[in-house]
Amino acid sequence: MSSTLLTSPDFKLGLFSPNCSGGLAITTVADRWGASWADNLALARLADEAGLDFLLPIARFIGYPGTSGFHESVLEPVPWAAGLLAATRRITVFATVHTAFNHPVVSAKQLATLDHVGQGRAGLNVVAGWNEPEYRAMGLELPESHDDRYALAQEWWDHVHALWTREGRFDLPGRFFDLRGVEAAPKPINGALPLLNAGSSPQGRAFAARNADFVFTALSDPDHGAQVVAELRADARTRCGRDVGVMAPAFVVCRRTRAEAEEFLRHYAEENADREAVDELMRLQGMYARSFANDIMDTLRTRFAAGHGTCPLIGTPQEVADEIERYAKAGLSGMSLAFLDYLGELEDFVAEVLPRLEARGIRLPAAERFSA
Repeated sequence: MSSTLLTSPDFKLGLFSPNCSGGLAITTVADRWGASWADNLALARLADEAGLDFLLPIARFIGYPGTSGFHESVLEPVPWAAGLLAATRRITVFATVHTAFNHPVVSAKQLATLDHVGQGRAGLNVVAGWNEPEYRAMGLELPESHDDRYALAQEWWDHVHALWTREGRFDLPGRFFDLRGVEAAPKPINGALPLLNAGSSPQGRAFAARNADFVFTALSDPDHGAQVVAELRADARTRCGRDVGVMAPAFVVCRRTRAEAEEFLRHYAEENADREAVDELMRLQGMYARSFANDIMDTLRTRFAAGHGTCPLIGTPQEVADEIERYAKAGLSGMSLAFLDYLGELEDFVAEVLPRLEARGIRLPAAERFSA
């Protein structure tokens, strides 16, 4: 069964960062996400049966300072995706690939293989690079210029796409990857994988406008989302005559009452926040990534401790559904979700929130989405 990401008309929901210790929560509480393979496998099967649309990993090679071990243990996205595609039936599984750390010929072959494992359900999340300590760990220097980072990313993607779509043996000249006599088979099942790209810088937006099926961007609230969606879609149409979808990451704290949700948030993201890791993440995001608007960077650190600075979905099942509906009405194509305890909390989300979204027509029931 091929991916439904590009064909399903309704609001898409997936899971973000379950392959990383801590997920998106930078906390020292004992029940924080450990990201074991066994838990990821169980989570993928639960998400698949519930009808969620995608799984999206983070590619990380060194963790953050602090006592929580945030992102110190990370399942590498390509083999992670292969295992989960083999174990699921319907869900799209992305691999996240850093263009500076991976050769395009190797990546093209790996990603096409993933697509065959999943019978057309693999996706690609391209990262142009921002985490300066990881560059040092790789023996590389992070280019100061966003122009240079995205020039490399564009050449990398052009080469990968050529390897997927051209037959025979051919040359791929370039500034960063000057390739001679390359060939690639097999090809992805549907010609190319769905492409996701995150970026809020002008260079990131330009890359997404030219290439991506979905732009992945952090938002402060639904009103901000409506503005960003309008800008990104207009930019893609003006620059390239293309239409792109827009998705945003979010963290979920859903409980029976609003008071319970707020108390739980306070427990893990304020009283037990790993402040050293939070401060380092905010420093790196502010200095190098430009993934977040300035107004988000200036908000309280609690939002970063709770969910990496992503959109908060906090409250009762009704309130969480209300907030997701606001993002859908703002024009977003979908959202990726993170939980403190993905497995336990996703079960409640599936039971309590998904039916409310289906009743409002925001999401199709799984049987209808995957009926084709």
